[in-house]
Amino acid sequence: MTTLELHGVHKSYGNVAALKGIQLSVPRGSRTAIVGPSGSGKTSLLRIIAGFEAPDAGRVVLQGDVLADGPAIVPAHQRGIGYVPQDGALFPHLSVADNVGFGLDKWAPDRKARIGELMDMVSLDRAMLQRRPHELSGGQQQRVALARALAQRPKLMLLDEPFSALDTGLRASTRKAVAQLLQDAGITTILVTHDQAEALSFADQVAVMRSGLLAQVGTPLDLYLRPNDPVTASFLGDAVVLDANLSAGWADCVLGRLPTQDHLRTGAGRIMLRPEQLSVSAWPPEPTPAGAGQPCVGTVVEADFCGAVCELVVQLDSCSSGEKVHVHSAGLEAPAVGARVLVSARGAAHVFPAF
Repeated sequence: MTTLELHGVHKSYGNVAALKGIQLSVPRGSRTAIVGPSGSGKTSLLRIIAGFEAPDAGRVVLQGDVLADGPAIVPAHQRGIGYVPQDGALFPHLSVADNVGFGLDKWAPDRKARIGELMDMVSLDRAMLQRRPHELSGGQQQRVALARALAQRPKLMLLDEPFSALDTGLRASTRKAVAQLLQDAGITTILVTHDQAEALSFADQVAVMRSGLLAQVGTPLDLYLRPNDPVTASFLGDAVVLDANLSAGWADCVLGRLPTQDHLRTGAGRIMLRPEQLSVSAWPPEPTPAGAGQPCVGTVVEADFCGAVCELVVQLDSCSSGEKVHVHSAGLEAPAVGARVLVSARGAAHVFPAF
């Protein structure tokens, strides 16, 4: 079953088309990430779902209820949708208790118990209830904002880049905790982010936006390994895109002959490998591992040490135009710039669809 359905949603601001006929289904209880560069339309789409703006055309349907049919919309406060903005937007003059309970009936007999239940739900100590937002860490503030959004038992939760203001370590732990919380509560969630890694790790459905359109929608693994085009491939991570000659499940390219999962395509095409599919070994050559493509020789021209991983750029000898490929190597074992290396590929190359 689906919780949210978008049918042909259009939105323009003057002469600029922000959304161009968006079609999207969000399964009940799932976590969907809408990811794209600045200006792709993802924030406009989230605001239309939330009810902050009306589409020019198209329909928004939540659990069978029509929330928008062109400019005719249900007001945001009547939609049963929770919303957590980028900065949490807590009221600085209110205590944590009053922030969490802001949308609850002030005279309800179970108000205090409900606030305590929400604090437990987001793993915050009830001793924090009398603090003010400035007395909390960034991660704690985001959890308070989430608790406030959960107070109304929403049908759908919208997260608008809620982790972007947190430092790297806190960002990862908070994202994981929030994902687990929403999964345990069975709440359908949409996350908007420009961070590809965040989208891939948080969601079970990823929608990639580009120029007001959905370029591709699918599971994180499917989009990462089988993107529709080189632009989507590069947006979701480093990609090695090569011209190749295709024949019966094989691709002949500057890396040699590589297997593919497309046994029907023949002739010229383009293939993709992720850098982690490539490995380097020192010259002189050693026996090629079983199942690997034939290695080729190159020179390391760049090495970017990132700790556990070193990102290498290798210029291949086999290409007269000086083709360069990106390789992820173990940080402590990475060859130095100028080293002569053998490059070999593991697994199958992805063949981009012919359009």
